[in-house]
Amino acid sequence: MATIPPPVFSVPPPLPPGWTEHLGPTGQPYYFNAQTGESTYVRPLPAFPIIPQAAALAVPATAAVAGAAAAGTAPKKPKKEKPVVKTPIPGTEWLRSVWTVPDEIKEAVEQLEREEALKKAEEAEEAAKRAEEERAKGVERIQREVHEKVSKRKAEEVMPVDEIVVSKKAKVAGEAEEDEDMGEEDDDDDDESEEEEWQREAAAQLAKEAEEEKRRQEEEKKRQEEEARKLKEAEKQKGMPQINMPERVDLSIDEAKALFKTLLREKNINPLHPWDTSLPLFVSDPRYVLLPSVSARREAFDEYCRERARELRESKVKVEKETLDPRQEFERLLKEEVKSTRTSWTEWRRQWKKDRRFYGWGRDDREREKRFREYLKELGEQKRLAALKAEKDFFALLKESGLAKPGAIWKDIKKHLVSDPRYDAVGSSSLREELFNTYIKAGASDAPSESSAPGNASDSLSAQAPAEDEEERERRRRERKERAVREREEKVRAERSKVEADIDRSKMGLTKEEGELEFRTMLTDAIRDPQVSWEAVQPQLQKDPRFVNSPLPLNQQLHLFHAHVNSLRVKHLATLHALFASNAPALNTPFTALPVASLLSSLPATKLGYTVEDLEREYDKWQRERWTDARAAFDQMLSENSFVEFWGRLGKMDAKGVNVSIKNEDLGDDEEEEQVDMKALAKNVDLKEMIKVLKNDRRYLVFDHVPEQREQWLRDYLSQLSAPTLSVHVPEK
Repeated sequence: MATIPPPVFSVPPPLPPGWTEHLGPTGQPYYFNAQTGESTYVRPLPAFPIIPQAAALAVPATAAVAGAAAAGTAPKKPKKEKPVVKTPIPGTEWLRSVWTVPDEIKEAVEQLEREEALKKAEEAEEAAKRAEEERAKGVERIQREVHEKVSKRKAEEVMPVDEIVVSKKAKVAGEAEEDEDMGEEDDDDDDESEEEEWQREAAAQLAKEAEEEKRRQEEEKKRQEEEARKLKEAEKQKGMPQINMPERVDLSIDEAKALFKTLLREKNINPLHPWDTSLPLFVSDPRYVLLPSVSARREAFDEYCRERARELRESKVKVEKETLDPRQEFERLLKEEVKSTRTSWTEWRRQWKKDRRFYGWGRDDREREKRFREYLKELGEQKRLAALKAEKDFFALLKESGLAKPGAIWKDIKKHLVSDPRYDAVGSSSLREELFNTYIKAGASDAPSESSAPGNASDSLSAQAPAEDEEERERRRRERKERAVREREEKVRAERSKVEADIDRSKMGLTKEEGELEFRTMLTDAIRDPQVSWEAVQPQLQKDPRFVNSPLPLNQQLHLFHAHVNSLRVKHLATLHALFASNAPALNTPFTALPVASLLSSLPATKLGYTVEDLEREYDKWQRERWTDARAAFDQMLSENSFVEFWGRLGKMDAKGVNVSIKNEDLGDDEEEEQVDMKALAKNVDLKEMIKVLKNDRRYLVFDHVPEQREQWLRDYLSQLSAPTLSVHVPEK
């Protein structure tokens, strides 16, 4: 049988030098460069080409792991890489370590090092060659300058004596003037020696000047390189702004939190976005690590989100207040939302009372209601005028069309008028037909004279207009009256049906209570397992006539079923907690100290279907509740103990400035009455005396496993006590 070749897994390329891989708070890997301080979620690629053998090396390793798994042995966990040498750096907390080159990139790294060494050697050779050339040029320049000056001096010797410039050697010039009578031979010797000395001085001076010129050029070159480097760094920082933070900053939590919030504000983090979404936007900033833990950063992030959201909300409200006029907004709300004159103020107020346009204007609801009712009157008048105008326009439309003649049928006429906007202005189709009939009647009465005088129809129409208006008003009045009667009848019917429904419900009340009691009895008889579900128990319940004939609705049956199951569960949990209490008398008893096997086989654990994990979870929950109850009982014990309260309050009287003393009644009658200072006694009653009083109380003994915390609770209670109020009979100092 052919064997399946092992799968080949791709190995990610190695990280460049200086980069390290880490896991973020969400488990996502990120990469950090310690030299540049840069962080990124994108894996950086090496500068050298990836060796193909690196991917091939993963195949034997994978095959070995697969073989080990097939043989039944788990592969060994790779050892964690550790530095070979750790050299402490003086004055810092850092260590210098040695980096071991991985085998898969060893050849590439060696090739890179050889290229770098060769490049450095070439640069050093070129620098030496340039220095040698500059030195040779300097020597040639010095020799040329010396030769030029010597030639110039020889040329100047043939000049007359009165034009010779005084030499640098004043002494030699003076001696030449005093010995002018000497022979020509002595003058020639002095001139030759002076010439040789002057040449040496000139050569030394030129060499010194050349040396200084070379030094100045080197310094100028260094200065230019430094300026270029600084300019390059400035451009880099300008292109990618970063904040240079020291490696170690000693800040308080509040200061670090303030800087972290400043970072979030600078990045303009959206307060509505969650932590995981916003984290990549600021995790690379050095101020991210000022807070010591992820929980502290998330807490500061949540505070920033609340503060920023409140600021945005307040600014929005402020802008609205500044830009909008409350009176105009209220009027706009009336125009947009009140469309009918039958709108009720109570309903409209209930609907819009939380709108800023509603409560932003007016001293109170009385003023708003007054304006509301005024607007209803204005709206009614507007609608009345609009209706009259629509009727007049409709009559004008009929007149212009020339189709409204005696004997004309409205169904045939309206097809030709439907496209005119004056037709739609009359909202009711029945009203259009009535207006048409009115127009026909007004025109039919003057039909004979219409052929002789075209203007008679319009005159008769205008003459009968007042009578038609009166008839129209009477008709509308009758319609309103009939509509009011119909609405009243509907309201009476609704009230009657409501009363009848209440009577029926009251009659069914007793039957419902009896059915509920019978249904609960049936559940008690049929269901004793707290883990059963409604779907599983329904076939069993359908065999019981009490379930089939129950008058209760389905939702109430479900409610009673869940209440019964919860009561069973609570009863078994109480029994299980009693078993916990018998096996764990102390608050610090661990779960491993309990007889787990015995508890698992007990009736409550079996009924509840608990496993070991469920039992441990329930025990931890019970221990937490037990600790809370014991802590409350400890506080109650302290408040009930009069000894602790009396001496604790008396110890706070140092700042009162009063003299509190009592007579010592233990002394005999013959001795003078001695005053005992109560404040001095209060100083002697320390924490140990109070512990002696409390140590026999069961509420105190239950915390024997945490004596330091118990003592701290007692100290906190004493610190919260105040000094007792003084009587008027206590003298002040």
